[in-house]
Amino acid sequence: MEEIRTSEIVYVKEIMRSDVKTARPDSSVLEVVEDMNRYNVGSIVVVQGRRPVGIVTEEDVLRKCVERCLDPSRCKAKDIMTTPTMTAKEDTTLEEATSLMVTHRIRRIPVVRGAELVGIITATDLIENKPSLVQRLGKSAWGCKNRDHGNARIERLGQP
Repeated sequence: MEEIRTSEIVYVKEIMRSDVKTARPDSSVLEVVEDMNRYNVGSIVVVQGRRPVGIVTEEDVLRKCVERCLDPSRCKAKDIMTTPTMTAKEDTTLEEATSLMVTHRIRRIPVVRGAELVGIITATDLIENKPSLVQRLGKSAWGCKNRDHGNARIERLGQP
């Protein structure tokens, strides 16, 4: 994939994925995990109607359900979801989205039009579409703690 020029302003709507996988707050964690596996995604956005109210990530499942030995068929998405959810508007720039991810140490941002969910953007989407952002995302988005490990991770991704 060709990198978008650094000087060009690129908006989230240009690279977001519109086929967002969602669940209701009362969905069981088991249903959420089955959907994550079925669609090969690392998160499910929890919605009421089309309004995002939370997000369940693989980490949420592990830390808030599995680690506590809760029954995933009885535990609900609303019990383990991260909320409030950081969202971006369609006209958010990739640089702004990157700053949100770095500041809040997150890897996924639901995209909204008004209050309605219209897409999602991930750290992977940013890297694939604008590799120059890898340096900014490297340490925080991928959980790297020290500079050397962060640089090694970036090199493995094939970035300068």
